[in-house]
Amino acid sequence: MPNKTVKSNTTKVKPATPRILISQPKPEGTKSPYYDLALKLGLVLDFFPFIKVEGVPAKDFRKQKIEIPAYTAVIFTSRNAIDHFFRICDEMKISISQDTKYFCITEAVALYLQKFILYRKRKVFYGADGLNKSLFDVINKHKGNEKFLYPCSESFDSEITNWLKTNKCEFATPVMYNIISNDIKPVIAKNYDVICLFTPGGVKSLLENFPGFKQKETKIAAFGANTFKAAEEAGLTLDIKAPVPQSPSMVSALEKYFTASTTKKKK
Repeated sequence: MPNKTVKSNTTKVKPATPRILISQPKPEGTKSPYYDLALKLGLVLDFFPFIKVEGVPAKDFRKQKIEIPAYTAVIFTSRNAIDHFFRICDEMKISISQDTKYFCITEAVALYLQKFILYRKRKVFYGADGLNKSLFDVINKHKGNEKFLYPCSESFDSEITNWLKTNKCEFATPVMYNIISNDIKPVIAKNYDVICLFTPGGVKSLLENFPGFKQKETKIAAFGANTFKAAEEAGLTLDIKAPVPQSPSMVSALEKYFTASTTKKKK
């Protein structure tokens, strides 16, 4: 009898497309490194801010009795801080001296200052890797007899204020905005392979929306030392971190992670 050809019933199952939740607003326009990454690696990206920022009205800020012109240096750890610092100055008709020094947590935050000041004519400094230690190293080189303003929300970074106290720096922490958790229950109901967190407020929002949140197979990506700390204190396992020397941005950290994952699967 002739041999019969037996067809296999097995079919190759294509791996599911990785879904990533970016806990920030969707980028404006059609150009973004995130879009380039999604196209390059075949990822599905969803954007949804975990927090919303509400500015403190100028009339309420006045109650803090902080005289902004009396300070010679400003510490910025986020774009929100920059936005609301200059908003308050504008609402109160305060002129900032051209000699004011600006110390920023990252280069990206420093460059954002260009929206408000003539960047090249001002004294702008930033840390090398987005960590507080790098920021402190930069401040330490230039602090002299500076008086520091650290614009923040009510949940400010105590590590920064503790360093300023230890180094006997004169400083004030004007509360210029409040961070409020968004309702993220509808979006988080989807199954995401990776959730990207960018602030301690984002971590707080996740836990407030889901008090019994179980990470299970979901990978957590975090940006910045303060977010690392908040996530780890919340019992989350961090699989992706930025900025680090090899991954200065969240986009590069995601690319490194998924490229490595693809390489492992091929072996």
